[in-house]
Amino acid sequence: MPRSLSITNSDPAKIPRQNNLPIPPSSPTGQQKQMPAHHPSRPRSPLAGPSTGPCPPFPIPLSGPIVKGFGRGSRELGIPTANIPLAGLSVGGHEEVESGVYFGWAGVDVDDQGRRQKGGGGDGNVGGVWPMVMSIGWNPFYKNSVRSVEVHILHGFAQDFYGARMNLLILGFVRPEYDYVDKESLVEDIRADIEVARRSLEREAYARLKDNPYLLQFEGGEHEQEIAN
Repeated sequence: MPRSLSITNSDPAKIPRQNNLPIPPSSPTGQQKQMPAHHPSRPRSPLAGPSTGPCPPFPIPLSGPIVKGFGRGSRELGIPTANIPLAGLSVGGHEEVESGVYFGWAGVDVDDQGRRQKGGGGDGNVGGVWPMVMSIGWNPFYKNSVRSVEVHILHGFAQDFYGARMNLLILGFVRPEYDYVDKESLVEDIRADIEVARRSLEREAYARLKDNPYLLQFEGGEHEQEIAN
């Protein structure tokens, strides 16, 4: 079942924020709706991001609580996602990020089965960190009228964990947003995105960022307050 994420600010003292994010060249901001790119016929690159590691504006930190989404990721596509309201990007100072697919690490205050973990404070004993791939865009296949953000964690959890807290560390750009002629083509590309993210994060310059303390430093009640608002 899809999970949605409402963003709060991360601690800028731990990871500097960058506002010079990639913007579609035909638009003054990434928020303005663009015609989706056609899927290219050429083979895709097996990796994303330079081998030396993330370069500006990455890494980009985002955090917030997980709440219920539309339900399409699990029900229709078989790929659970966390849907992040675009307003959260504005809160985080990232409203101009280009539509497309990104990869990085996700820290969540649950165990590897999806059970909530008590405590916090980034002591390394609460929660876990997993690879993730995420899309930011209009979902042209579903003809969305608003831009959305969806995160897929590369781990099979035994249960849902709505209300859990998540910290994202976005490390690079995978590809632009595409439109598709059918659901099968969409699923095929998402699965390719997952493998690109997995391979990209296996490189030492990206793998070592899994240990960034930020990913397991969960804040308190403001996450639940975001859900209430």
